[in-house]
Amino acid sequence: MAMVPHERSLVKRLEGKPFALIGVNCDEKKDIQKKTEQEHKITWRSFFDGSPGSISRKWHVKYLPTIYVLDQKGVIRYKDVRGEAMDDAVDKLLKEAEAKK
Repeated sequence: MAMVPHERSLVKRLEGKPFALIGVNCDEKKDIQKKTEQEHKITWRSFFDGSPGSISRKWHVKYLPTIYVLDQKGVIRYKDVRGEAMDDAVDKLLKEAEAKK
């Protein structure tokens, strides 16, 4: 949950850009997920996966948080970047996407 403030600022900064932050929640119960989203003001899409869930298994998640940054084609380009490194990765991919227009 320590990353939520940074993620919130990233979502706000990239509003209107071709960017989406998607969370996968691994709480045991969906009501815990909903409470967490409300308490931490999580406004981006977050899927409930349970523990262990099919999404986590398919994506080989071994620990939380696991971060994947995908490009416009859905290819994983960065893994486990945080803070400024996450911003740099996203900004680089947005520039690449813009250059291809």
